[in-house]
Amino acid sequence: MEQPPISDYAFLSDARSGALVGKDGSVDWWCPSRFDGASVFGRLLDPSAGHFRLAPAGAGGPGHRVERAYRPDTLVLRTVHHTPQGSVAVTDALAAETGARAHQLGMNSPAVLVRVVEGLSGRVRMALDFAPRPEYGLLTPYLHEQPDGGVLAGAGPVVLVLRAGDLPLRPDRGRVTQEFEISAGQVLGMDVAFGETYGAPPVRLDPLTALDETTRAWEAYRQTHSYSGRYPELVRHSATVLTGLTYARSGAVAAALTTSLPEQIGGDRNYDYRFSWLRDFSLTMRALWVAACPDETSRLFAWAARSIGRIGDEPVPVLFGLEGERDLSEHQCTHLRGYRDSWPVRIGNDAWRQRQLDVPGEVTSAVWRLRDYLGATFEDELGEMVLGLTEQVAATWRLPDRGMWETRDEERHYLSSKVLCWLAMDHAVRLADRLGDRADPGRWAAVRDDIRDAVLREGWNDRIGAFTGAFGSSELDASALILPVAHFLPATDPRMRATIEMIARELGSDDGLVRRWTTDPGGFLLCSFWLVECLVIAGERKRATELFERVVGFANDVGLFSEQIDMDTGTQLGNTPQALSHVGLINAAWRLTEPDSY
Repeated sequence: MEQPPISDYAFLSDARSGALVGKDGSVDWWCPSRFDGASVFGRLLDPSAGHFRLAPAGAGGPGHRVERAYRPDTLVLRTVHHTPQGSVAVTDALAAETGARAHQLGMNSPAVLVRVVEGLSGRVRMALDFAPRPEYGLLTPYLHEQPDGGVLAGAGPVVLVLRAGDLPLRPDRGRVTQEFEISAGQVLGMDVAFGETYGAPPVRLDPLTALDETTRAWEAYRQTHSYSGRYPELVRHSATVLTGLTYARSGAVAAALTTSLPEQIGGDRNYDYRFSWLRDFSLTMRALWVAACPDETSRLFAWAARSIGRIGDEPVPVLFGLEGERDLSEHQCTHLRGYRDSWPVRIGNDAWRQRQLDVPGEVTSAVWRLRDYLGATFEDELGEMVLGLTEQVAATWRLPDRGMWETRDEERHYLSSKVLCWLAMDHAVRLADRLGDRADPGRWAAVRDDIRDAVLREGWNDRIGAFTGAFGSSELDASALILPVAHFLPATDPRMRATIEMIARELGSDDGLVRRWTTDPGGFLLCSFWLVECLVIAGERKRATELFERVVGFANDVGLFSEQIDMDTGTQLGNTPQALSHVGLINAAWRLTEPDSY
């Protein structure tokens, strides 16, 4: 089974874990314990690492056509297969807890994958292929027929139970393959329930009822939110995707569902994104705020404050596990080929060890955004956190770091890191009256001004006529677009205006995509949306609108973005769905609505 294009995948979520299902009807990624748990279906990273395919027999042949869409305001996917013999719909979801509504979604997810087949016309022969391979494909389970006609798969710490109504299932050598016919008007529900070998057994649900309950839970969730700006359907859908990437128990937002999908096919920049980044924090908070998600905003902030803990001399990590875990040490799965032979496959992310000086600025930006909700005086852990971050910036801003793109070579004096240091000090000065007797706004203001002077002096390159990626460098970097977004410098400033135009010309394309740097293999979607924001701030709303509408056209057929887009072919690259890409869309749409906002 060849691995499909990344854009072929749709996203299912129960706000605990997520799954990817392709246009070919194959669930090729599911880590049922939680987003960053081990997969039981991992064909995404190796054809032999497990899948659950459900589609017409001979799908992909002449006369076979696929249409699919989410039920409105949900991550419940309906795929319609049109064949010469008739049409059939398969509706897929990760089940919500029975009775869950609105913000209860994901709190006690049963870890059940639901698939419902419905005959629409004619008589279609369907093929089921269930091949679970737990622990990222390391285990081939024993399969046992059950008295109720289901099949139990057990290996290592994992138990899975496949049920398919009255359809008889016969396991053979670690998989179940079965063909059956479905006529117009017939409905067949099936599910795969996850459990732990030494824990509670898998939950048993009625698939049709579970599908209805899950749809209602998502609809109720979205009904608690509103958005009144431009491109409301795009923003609402992106907000739904962010909800789907939120680990409900803690409020943390995973950067993406997947690990090791490559930035370049055959390349080795393949990283695990199933964690929550503080660098993304203020951008995500801003997007959730724009999309009118106050509960998610507050819970995400509380997660970050608890995860950071008491601040000492060591740099605050840029990322944490979904429940605040700090040690995310990286290892390679040598038994997996990688997506289309893009190796290595990495589990964990060693970026947690890096010094990244932009982190305090991201966190204090979030504090500033929530200041009116956090009280006139910041007490206990909140005050300690802001004071600790501020003093850490004051002591370390002159040091080099790895930068926001998490380079794994030498440290440099990255422009974006210095700008975020400036932002941290600026917010600290503005928040000083809430921080008690230990606040020192005079000294902080002096540090802030020193940082600003250094950025304007060292970050500008006279020879090329633009701000560059690092002090003393001649290399353009799209991260310079954050200067006006962070209110460091107006987009109308001649130096900033020149930088914006040079980035658009040298790093951009006619399609609106913007690379991070000249050798970047793909257009980085967040940077593309930053360019939209910069153009709006500079007063070029018409140009910004045209750019925005070209960039959003790179979403797949169900409105999902990965991290990057291949500049030559337009195909999606990198981990998917990517939170920052959807965050960028929301923030750019709101900037087009309210140019002077935030």
